[in-house]
Amino acid sequence: MSYRVEQTRRFARQYKNLYDNVAADVDAAVETVAGNPAIGERKKGDLADLLVFKFRSQGQLYLLGYILDDPVRLIYLEAVGPHENFYRDLKRN
Repeated sequence: MSYRVEQTRRFARQYKNLYDNVAADVDAAVETVAGNPAIGERKKGDLADLLVFKFRSQGQLYLLGYILDDPVRLIYLEAVGPHENFYRDLKRN
């Protein structure tokens, strides 16, 4: 049984502003995470609930942050973007 994927409003806003070729790479990353949710690296401290999957697009490192809810088999996509200021922006909101 596979996991269902849901977007948060923050993720939807960030995704909408991506270029088409980067958005295609994000879609591929989401499919990878949906197939194997444990692939992400769990964060510590303030972001302990967050898992982060790293991937490259257009020669730049991008991060896909998500929260895994095992009992209901749900993946909440929290944020996507380049590594620069990714964690700082997540902590702010």
